[in-house]
Amino acid sequence: MIKTIIFDFGGVLAEEGFRKGLKAIAKKNGLDPEEFFGIAEDLIYTTGYVTGMSEEEVYVNKLRETTGIKENNEELRHEILSRFTLRPEVIAYVDSLRSAGFITAILSDQTNWLEELNRQRPFFQHFDYVFNSYRLKKGKRDSSIFRDVCSAIGVQPEEAVFVDDNINNITRASGERLHAIHFQGIKELAMEMEKYSTEQR
Repeated sequence: MIKTIIFDFGGVLAEEGFRKGLKAIAKKNGLDPEEFFGIAEDLIYTTGYVTGMSEEEVYVNKLRETTGIKENNEELRHEILSRFTLRPEVIAYVDSLRSAGFITAILSDQTNWLEELNRQRPFFQHFDYVFNSYRLKKGKRDSSIFRDVCSAIGVQPEEAVFVDDNINNITRASGERLHAIHFQGIKELAMEMEKYSTEQR
């Protein structure tokens, strides 16, 4: 029986500000957007920023050093955070799941930016749990994070549905025995979730 639904943040609950912001920065600097994003995504892991092992300044400095971008810390932060726009229709769907008796949670490979975004426009209150790689000291590239989160919620992996727009994360979650849905849009998500509608707590 499904007891909990775990949502990714960027690309599911909100527009993917990290990807969109970085691609905008690449274009301003005359760089290939996809190549630049790949470098930036890897660096947020290798610098330890996404898992809370270093601070934003370390990541941004390394990104500038590696790619030659001109933006300072505040400019880069603005380009990214301003694009994390919440999706009201997805938040409303989360509320409907919660009202139906499901436990709702966030599992995000985010930094302290997730908490900053929540301060700007609160959304944590729609969820029973919020798991952030920055606080967990572990990201979704480590498959064990899915077992850790289920354990913290108090459910078995088979009792959880994980929703993410990143197919690699979907594959890892499935490997840990969670039911995983590759997010394509709210209509598609609702259709996928329909089979669990009668399996309430």
